[in-house]
Amino acid sequence: MKITLVQNNPIFESKIENTNNILRVCSNESNSIIVFPELTTSGYFYLSVKEIGNNAISQNDDFFNKLKEIAITNQLIICLGYAEKSENNIFNSAALIFPNGSFHNYRKTHLFYKEKYVFSQGDTGFNVFEYKPLDVKIGVMICYDWRFPEAARSLALQGVDLILCPSNLVTDLWFDVMKARAIENNVFIAVANRIGTETREINGEIETLKFKGQSVIFSPKGDTLAIASADEKAMISCAIEPFETRNKAFNSENDIFLDRRPDMYL
Repeated sequence: MKITLVQNNPIFESKIENTNNILRVCSNESNSIIVFPELTTSGYFYLSVKEIGNNAISQNDDFFNKLKEIAITNQLIICLGYAEKSENNIFNSAALIFPNGSFHNYRKTHLFYKEKYVFSQGDTGFNVFEYKPLDVKIGVMICYDWRFPEAARSLALQGVDLILCPSNLVTDLWFDVMKARAIENNVFIAVANRIGTETREINGEIETLKFKGQSVIFSPKGDTLAIASADEKAMISCAIEPFETRNKAFNSENDIFLDRRPDMYL
């Protein structure tokens, strides 16, 4: 199956323009998995719940109804990061929409930096969603979740083939670590990162976040199957075979899951 990552530069506080761009891109794709970055509907560097409020979207928003229609018509699996409005909470979330119109949602477990002042702690846990017509099991992480090996391992133990990771990465270690996550779990990992900068004034000081791009798809062996540049908008694609993840043995005697010793772990 084909997987495509969209590396873009969302416009801060411009929900309508950002969502229209997403709809346009998806309308021009078909028969693939397409992944957008974290908070791709809103921009990233918010400092309070009140500030992001007008750029948050509920699960029943018309935007998602339109995406479901596109997913069905174009036979797409769509994954994107968004600010989710849910009752009195706003979550840093990722939507996953299948070609049959089904909608799944992940709320970010590990909040990074100033996100703690903006978003409620994610409460979904890590879940795997199967789409039987394509014989694929997909799980979702968001950005800073990469720092925690338990996140990818939780998905892998549930039989995930492909981990999608919408991101707004501003550090440098993630690339090598995500490669390791693919290897240690024998799964495909696709990281859709953004580019550009966002600048805010915090307590009289100017702070700029620079997003590092390099959206990438790793094979279960850690090979780089496709990669974008560090600073340009891009759409990168490759073909993957989900069944390649299902044999966890790497020689006649060792299997990375059967050899686990959970009784010895804290």
